[in-house]
Amino acid sequence: MSFVVVGLSHRTSPVELRERFAFAGEKIPAALQALRDSGVATEAAILSTCNRVEVYVATTLPAETAFAELKKFLIAHHAFTGELGDELYQLAEPVSLHHLFKVASGLDSMVIGETEIFGQLKQAYDLAFTHKHTGARLNKAFQRAFNVAKQIRTETNIQRGSVSVMSAAVELAEKIFNSLAPHEVLVIGAGETSEKTARALLSRGARGVVVTNRSPERAVALAAELGGRAVPFDQWPVELEKIDIAISSTAAPHHLIDRKTLEPLMRKRRHRPLLLIDIAVPRDIDPAVNGLDNVYLYNVDDLQSIAADYLKLRQEEVARCEKIIAEKVAALLEANVRAKLAGHGD
Repeated sequence: MSFVVVGLSHRTSPVELRERFAFAGEKIPAALQALRDSGVATEAAILSTCNRVEVYVATTLPAETAFAELKKFLIAHHAFTGELGDELYQLAEPVSLHHLFKVASGLDSMVIGETEIFGQLKQAYDLAFTHKHTGARLNKAFQRAFNVAKQIRTETNIQRGSVSVMSAAVELAEKIFNSLAPHEVLVIGAGETSEKTARALLSRGARGVVVTNRSPERAVALAAELGGRAVPFDQWPVELEKIDIAISSTAAPHHLIDRKTLEPLMRKRRHRPLLLIDIAVPRDIDPAVNGLDNVYLYNVDDLQSIAADYLKLRQEEVARCEKIIAEKVAALLEANVRAKLAGHGD
């Protein structure tokens, strides 16, 4: 049995394509069951974030056969009718293990060294584990990946400075407005990403935060934590007339903000500059709004330029991290061989 990975990420495909393959969290267990029922995977886990969609499987099939079947699964599951070529990477051992360890450690992230991906990967694994879609091979691989990530955080300076996508979004806001002090921020979607973004904005001096969410209880709770105010979800367009920065990160399957909605609001705002940061996948904001005067829309891929600056500062640390990962991958492969020879493995 071997460990393989197929996926799309910000390194290989634009957000326009990634959002077509994003998995809603509540639908992942059924997708994993379908994947295993198909016979391509004995064990499976799915990671779906704003920057990547990856399927991790343990399989008895030859790697090339598994790759072809996993590609078919992704295309069929999402009813994708376009072309899918080099955007989809296909990794077999030992490269697949090396990739998993890099992802867990934040080395494959848009912002090198960021820590949010560790939590996202752990949630993806816990979901698969809870629904009994993992076994010895995936359990061992993921646990080793988490241990390596913790070692890298402890023994290197890879996280020095601003290292999250949320921090990059705040850096962008400061470049647009110079100072955040006069500005109140609208946060659409009260999830973990939104919460961290709001905290980062406040720490940089934003005047206040307005929170809206489909679940009003969550909006009220987050607003109370942040010393801001909550508004009903159907009232966010009214707030958009008043604020200058909006961060949107919901799980909506369609655009929340489009040109038709925003154009009259801009007239009511007397065309004051409006910064929109869309960190949702699928995207919350129609790219067409960029055609409106004084509207500045940035999505997760647009944060890459800020991330590139961080990468220059971390290049030496990346080399140290890569060395640790290479050593740990080699150790895991050796342990698998020993277990197989002893009759305890696959």
